[in-house]
Amino acid sequence: MYINREAEELLRKKLIEPKALLILGARQVGKTTLVKHVLAGSRNVFLNLDIESDWSRLRAAATLPPADAMVTFGNPDVLVVDEAQRKTETGRIVKGWFDADVRVKIVLLGSSSLDLLDQAAESLTGRNIKINLPPLLFREVVAAQSWFSKVFSYPDIAEKFSGQVQTLLMQNLAYGNYPEAVISEDKRGYLLNLTSDYLLKDVLQMGLVKDPNMIRKLLMLLAHQAGSVVSVNELSVKIGISRATVERYLDLLERTFVVFRLPAYSTNPRKEISKSQKIYFWDTGIRNALINEFSDNPLRSDIGSLWENWVVAEFAKQNLLYGNRKNLYFWRSRAGAEVDLVVKDEDGIVAYEIKWTRDQVDGRAFYNQYGVKPRVVNRSNPFVEI
Repeated sequence: MYINREAEELLRKKLIEPKALLILGARQVGKTTLVKHVLAGSRNVFLNLDIESDWSRLRAAATLPPADAMVTFGNPDVLVVDEAQRKTETGRIVKGWFDADVRVKIVLLGSSSLDLLDQAAESLTGRNIKINLPPLLFREVVAAQSWFSKVFSYPDIAEKFSGQVQTLLMQNLAYGNYPEAVISEDKRGYLLNLTSDYLLKDVLQMGLVKDPNMIRKLLMLLAHQAGSVVSVNELSVKIGISRATVERYLDLLERTFVVFRLPAYSTNPRKEISKSQKIYFWDTGIRNALINEFSDNPLRSDIGSLWENWVVAEFAKQNLLYGNRKNLYFWRSRAGAEVDLVVKDEDGIVAYEIKWTRDQVDGRAFYNQYGVKPRVVNRSNPFVEI
């Protein structure tokens, strides 16, 4: 089963631009499936650098004049190199072909931004465009359901099909939005396997972590603290490693699309806590797999923090997909007043309070400070849009 994605239109537009295209995202987030779906029917060649024979083909082609190199691939319209971060030479090879003005669109897929951005993209400075592919958006999952109708707007969908939406929402909170987790019969088994074998594969294979158990302990702590202000010093003490090492591990987890940070919003540091940060998981299924808690009961004890992570991630996924055009923050005053999410762009700011139930929200402190009344996102209106 293929679930249509909003990234399809972005990909089609970028395929006609005269630059190398980099598509980045976590492992098994659907990059290859997306590209194959969009390119179906075209003349294309896929190479996977996890496969030694494909790497040998690429390396052999690189020794030839660019035009002859493309002949060895059958002169395709599109050459796709999957797992491009595996080989640091990839960027140099592609740069040579690009500079020689080969008439082939080159697409690089990477499961992390570690080497692909640091080396391939550096080689391709000014010659590349990027798409960051997050897990599925909730509205993409809903649109794939048999009961979905394009006749209605998403607010109408939430009301007209409230029972179906709420059931799907609880599954989403529990198992997340990785494509395979959405369609699999064994969602738990898939996610447990993903977190144990694949989630940190790039980091571990590159030798960037000396003790895998330490980074797994860090992930466990972050899973329990999702939605809370995170102290790097406290994490350092609990795990028994230096603050600098915690910071490095957090950076690795961000660059491999496992977690993202939300800084504090501040225009008046004297009245607000501006150096704090929250850390969220891009996918709640990953978070739940780390603590082995997949309950889809709306009364589960951590429903508030889980809901907050899910909503903030929905905003963050949309922002990532469309080029990080906005900045995301949380807000907390020294007097203890809070706003869960602040979205800022050149047009101003929008504030959100994220509540699982229909509780009333007292946003007076934020309104008094910025003249903006926080909007409420609760389970009855889960179709957020940045």
